[in-house]
Amino acid sequence: MNKFLEMFELEKSFPKGGGFVRIVRDFSLSLREGEFVSLIGHSGCGKSTVLSMVAGLTAIDNGGVVLAGKEITGPGPDRGMVFQSPCLLPWLTVAGNVLLAVDCVRPDAGRKEKRALAAHYLELVGLGDDLDQRVASLSQGMQQRVGIARAFALEPKMLLLDEPFGMLDSITRAELQEVLAKLCADTKKTTLMVTHDVDESLFLSDRVAMMTSGPDATLGGVLEVPFARPRDRRQVFEDDTFESLREQLLGFLEDQAHPTPSPEKSAPEAVPSFLSAPEHAAS
Repeated sequence: MNKFLEMFELEKSFPKGGGFVRIVRDFSLSLREGEFVSLIGHSGCGKSTVLSMVAGLTAIDNGGVVLAGKEITGPGPDRGMVFQSPCLLPWLTVAGNVLLAVDCVRPDAGRKEKRALAAHYLELVGLGDDLDQRVASLSQGMQQRVGIARAFALEPKMLLLDEPFGMLDSITRAELQEVLAKLCADTKKTTLMVTHDVDESLFLSDRVAMMTSGPDATLGGVLEVPFARPRDRRQVFEDDTFESLREQLLGFLEDQAHPTPSPEKSAPEAVPSFLSAPEHAAS
């Protein structure tokens, strides 16, 4: 496997009640260049913590992250981040918010060239006619489109998405899933996305990485998603394979919600047979 992004034996603890609680332990996973991987699991299992460590926003207690052969030691423009909330500057225009990213990676470009680049990425997300709108006047879905355009405008080596559609209504969510799927397929952008939505993970991903319940969560297994790209939503959802994969993911989540008590606290959690073992997932 060509390891474009490699997370190896990640561990993170946070202060609690005068001590520390370990949120993530021994988390190892690799992504190929151009691959889209979703990270899924119950609330509190450390999905966003893993993403934040890859982003360089959260210090790593043990282990490490290597992107394109370089170890990550902090945040940088080689990783484009999209949060659940758009995180835009409301007093700027749509183009102004995307120009923040363009200025970062193309500081020596002329004003017209920078605006043309911003317009290009906004056109890709369907906002080519809204460059001079104030973002405060936009719907939440349109604001998230601006956030996605800004992330792509950084021309990053990879995208990191933290439940980017979690606050949207179902119709808007489906529309933006389509936008993201096309963008990632066209640009072959390596992507790691945190989501709670099983259907979303299967529609967008090449693989779905499952996290065990937290705290002290780790990688429980990885499910391959075999659908060819480009993907048609109706065809994917009507495919018998989709329903089988969906049942497997839901079964894993159900098992994690009601774990079998073990007399040995240190014993590893069982991995369902339909999932690849964690150590193989990172190889």
